[in-house]
Amino acid sequence: MDDSRAFLKDVKRLVVKVGTAVVTRADGRIALGRLGALCEQIKELNSQRYEVILVSSGAVGLGRQRLRYRKLMNSSFADLQKPQVELDGKACAAVGQNSLMALYDSLFSELDVTSAQLLVTDTDFRDKEFRKQLNETVRSLLSSRVVPIFNENDAISTRKAPYEDSSGIFWDNDSLAALLALELKADLLVLLSDVEGLYSGPPSEPHSKLIHTYLKEKHQGEITFGDKSRVGRGGMTAKVRAAVGAAEAGIPVVITRGCAAENIIKVLRGERIGTLFHHDAHLLVPSKEVGARDMAVAARESSRRLQAMSQQDRKKILLDIAAALEANEKLISIENEADVAAAQQAGYEQSLIDRLTLKPGKILSLANSIRVLANMEDPIGHVLKRTELADGLLLEKTSSPLGVLLIVFESRPDALVQIASLAVRSGNGLLLKGGKEAKRSNAVLHKVITDAIPDSVGRRLIGLVTSREEIPDLLKLDDVIDLVIPRGSNKLVSQIKNSTKIPVLGHADGICHVYVDKSANMDMAKRIVLDAKIDYPAACNAMETLLMHKDLVETGGVTELTCGLRTEGVTLYGGPRASALLNVSEARSFHHEYSSAACTIEIVDDVYGAIDHINQHGSAHTDCIIAEDSKVAEVFLRQVDSAAVFHNASTRFCDGARFGLGAEVGISTSRIHARGPVGVEGLLTTRWILRGSGQVVDGDKEVIYTHKDKTIENQVSAQQ
Repeated sequence: MDDSRAFLKDVKRLVVKVGTAVVTRADGRIALGRLGALCEQIKELNSQRYEVILVSSGAVGLGRQRLRYRKLMNSSFADLQKPQVELDGKACAAVGQNSLMALYDSLFSELDVTSAQLLVTDTDFRDKEFRKQLNETVRSLLSSRVVPIFNENDAISTRKAPYEDSSGIFWDNDSLAALLALELKADLLVLLSDVEGLYSGPPSEPHSKLIHTYLKEKHQGEITFGDKSRVGRGGMTAKVRAAVGAAEAGIPVVITRGCAAENIIKVLRGERIGTLFHHDAHLLVPSKEVGARDMAVAARESSRRLQAMSQQDRKKILLDIAAALEANEKLISIENEADVAAAQQAGYEQSLIDRLTLKPGKILSLANSIRVLANMEDPIGHVLKRTELADGLLLEKTSSPLGVLLIVFESRPDALVQIASLAVRSGNGLLLKGGKEAKRSNAVLHKVITDAIPDSVGRRLIGLVTSREEIPDLLKLDDVIDLVIPRGSNKLVSQIKNSTKIPVLGHADGICHVYVDKSANMDMAKRIVLDAKIDYPAACNAMETLLMHKDLVETGGVTELTCGLRTEGVTLYGGPRASALLNVSEARSFHHEYSSAACTIEIVDDVYGAIDHINQHGSAHTDCIIAEDSKVAEVFLRQVDSAAVFHNASTRFCDGARFGLGAEVGISTSRIHARGPVGVEGLLTTRWILRGSGQVVDGDKEVIYTHKDKTIENQVSAQQ
């Protein structure tokens, strides 16, 4: 069974529509072999306890053939020389329906199956009592394992041609089949055609390809249909219209070839034949089939629906995601343990395995972080500034989502949860690409999160990219993706920055420093240095270089700090001064991120030496001074040019959750837009909203500009 059609194993009741092109041959005669094979399939399904409802076309075609023959037999040679009048369609329907049902009755009787005829018209469905009785009759027939056969009662229908008029409840047997599937609560609708399914163009053309799963965002407006059916009313166009309508109403549809033996049975086995229409088609199709642009466009459309929701509804989505994570904690742990085991077997470095592992309590912690985020003030549409431009002309600067974010991250599956929750809170669409080492963890987390997103928004708000090959295509979509945030190695970030026109937010390195001044409290210094290095060595905010004032060599501070690090298993490397003093290997470069239990040590003359070292060799991420001398500390805080600068606190505090942002999408060392831990505010831009009362510019002849700041006035009014 194809994975994308696994849901078919749960089908019990199905509606099968067979078209005229299947029932009849090219010459208009009945295709007895095909009809017999169809009846044999229905017999087989009936014996397997499927409830099959048949909608059959063909009556008008059969009636036309019989009446033409009858007219020929009753006409003189002179009559045949006269212009021939087209046969009345309703008379053809009346004669043909009798023949069609006699044929079905005969074929089913040979198979020991009982069938029943039900003729309906468009106007019947306007009557609630009719619809109620219809359900009761069909239920009774199916309970007796009788096959109901429906057709439109064309002989007495008051609906006029052209048949393409879709103003009624249904307008052909395709739309009738879709209506019956919905009315009778079917699990599946199968539309049998004379071709294999829906093609990207006319099936007869060599470049046309069979579409296995129909995606409205991708295929609507891009498909070229061939001629209409040689005998029916609308051909493939009508089938697609009916299929899309049924699928959007929650009834899966498969269009497949009715001339092929056992195609209905193959569909129910989950074989990948024909074209599937499904309201969750985007979740059933592998991302490589969906396409990079389709994912981005779908994320944008979903984000706009999210933005249109009320604050409370957006908050509820986050709370539902938090609850879903907790409810699925065991399943998530199983998948994560499988990833960790595979990474260990593959011989990955311990630092990567540490980032990959979801430790006990991590899911609960993530869920609680999401709840904190949900309870924060709603960030969308917040008025940042209000200005009266002129009398009756009010300008507002408001917060607004960026649009669609592409996040490429390595190793850490918890990043997926944080990023997804921030995207929902900020009203942005999101595309995620995680590392292959976290494939199972990312897949289960993505499913748990998207399952909690309501249909009114759409699960495609958050797309999971599964193939590395798709990244180059995504990076070209500067018209539909608004921001790229890479979270990973220097190499990853550099590659992305060099491969896209889309703005990139993030940091290439996390080379964080701790400078211990001569005025430092050494007990405090030891606690901070050890925490900054060993609390989580793989983190981007872990200390990579320890700088110490030269006077600490004489006072024993250097020995105390280095012994403490060695005791905790940290490997030390030295700069030119420290390596000779401490007899340790010299570091290959000061600009190096270990991401493990290792660090570089160097001796500097004073705070200015520390500042120069950090500004020259650091990555502008997070740097810290430990000092009791407040003047020295202030010099450091003012002159170190990094995104985060701390005094007497571990670099490990540089984190979105610890900063009270709820979560973080990453840490930015950029100087444009957002810097440091990027939370909700970093994922917003601004919009200008102008409210007027009929003003026009007209050369500024009449408008008298006042440019009064109304922001403070409104804030005072709100407080009062």
